[in-house]
Amino acid sequence: MAIVLLTAGPITLVGGGRLALNVRGSATSLARRAEANAELRRHSRGDLGSAPQRAPAGLFRAGGAVLALCGAVLTLGGVIELL
Repeated sequence: MAIVLLTAGPITLVGGGRLALNVRGSATSLARRAEANAELRRHSRGDLGSAPQRAPAGLFRAGGAVLALCGAVLTLGGVIELL
């Protein structure tokens, strides 16, 4: 079980930290992608108005912080299990 925790923990920690710290614009690019998908969805329904922005970059950054915290907990759990 320690191997699973020590594998999943750092992966989650790095991925979440990358979003939380907006490394290379990852959170803003996710927000832009969500906005583009919402616009495509509205156009496919025939609504040609502008798409409202529902998921700002701050929301992705907050989710990334939670994900990084969960990764840290998994990593610490794996270390404690090894001891």
